[in-house]
Amino acid sequence: MDVLQISIAAMPFLLSLASRTAKVIAPCLLASIVTVSFSDEPHRAVMAWCVGILIAAVALRERLRTL
Repeated sequence: MDVLQISIAAMPFLLSLASRTAKVIAPCLLASIVTVSFSDEPHRAVMAWCVGILIAAVALRERLRTL
């Protein structure tokens, strides 16, 4: 994997850092790690990445909604 693929795989974790709750960071980090480890099987990697993005997006939306 090159740097671009790893940065895309780490996007759920990086997005979760912008959320207010710390409970979101661990599942998104786990989703990013699973995405990198499943990089040989694209369908599984995409599913893990989508779940991580979904968790991070909901947490970020909640943070923006409380502002």
